[in-house]
Amino acid sequence: MKAFKNRYLVKIVPPVGYRVFRLEFSRRHIFAAIAGVALTLLGVATYYGSTLWRAEARVGELRSLTIDQRERLQKIDAQAAELDTELRTLQQQNDQIRKMIGDGSQGVRAKPQPAGQSKDDRSSMLPDAEAFAAVAARIERLRTDSLLVTNDGNRLRNLALHVLNMRRLEDLARARVLAAIPSISPTGDLDITSPFGWRVTPWPEFHEGVDLAADYGTPIRAAAAGTVVTAGYDGGFGNMVDLDHGNGYHTYYAHLSRIDVEPGQYVMKAQHIALAGASGEATGPHLHYQIMLDGHPIDPAPYLTGIPQKVLASLK
Repeated sequence: MKAFKNRYLVKIVPPVGYRVFRLEFSRRHIFAAIAGVALTLLGVATYYGSTLWRAEARVGELRSLTIDQRERLQKIDAQAAELDTELRTLQQQNDQIRKMIGDGSQGVRAKPQPAGQSKDDRSSMLPDAEAFAAVAARIERLRTDSLLVTNDGNRLRNLALHVLNMRRLEDLARARVLAAIPSISPTGDLDITSPFGWRVTPWPEFHEGVDLAADYGTPIRAAAAGTVVTAGYDGGFGNMVDLDHGNGYHTYYAHLSRIDVEPGQYVMKAQHIALAGASGEATGPHLHYQIMLDGHPIDPAPYLTGIPQKVLASLK
């Protein structure tokens, strides 16, 4: 190659043959070639630089997304731990209800927590795929256990309401039984002027009731709830009321000055039924109070201040 007036000539001679190839170019051609190569290299560098920048930006986005998903995963797992605690609390409440109502069944038991799963859960240390799978399995277990425990709780609550209603009915029935047993003084006074049993005054006889001190016109109350059998004049008893309490007990209220109930009428315990007086074979105003049990007279004195213990003990 040689320069000739700022021009260059390149001869290419093959090893055989006589033909010679000549290439002629100037400095301008060299500069143009160098510029072309430089522009090409710059374009390639720019392309790969842009590609690398976009790749780094994408990696940064993925890293941020991974961190965000892991934080969300940890929050979900923490919520799952709280739900697990609430589920066990609900299970304990069900056990308490079961114990109170006497249900001997074992009930639904929540499955034990998987190993490594607790309030300080280590799922964040697992690979993302495994962490998501662990939390998903835990949530599915909680969903299943929650449904079972909730159904068990609903069954127990319905059973508890039934038991409470039955006990309420039993209490009402017992209260009704107790209300139908004589247990108060018809006059409100405990002064017995003539006791139950044999007496000689005003004449010798077996006194089948007690005489309670009462002024003329003293209000008389029903000693127990019951139905009025008779209410009128009855010979030596004078004006008398007979109450049937429906359990073998009858109570007589005699020597009344006025009767304020009618046969067939139902009266409550302590309800006003008459006024004290001295009708019939009476030497003065008082109340003859008599209790009949299965057709036989019994001493009313123990029934003036409540139901006797031996009677309460006989009740189922």
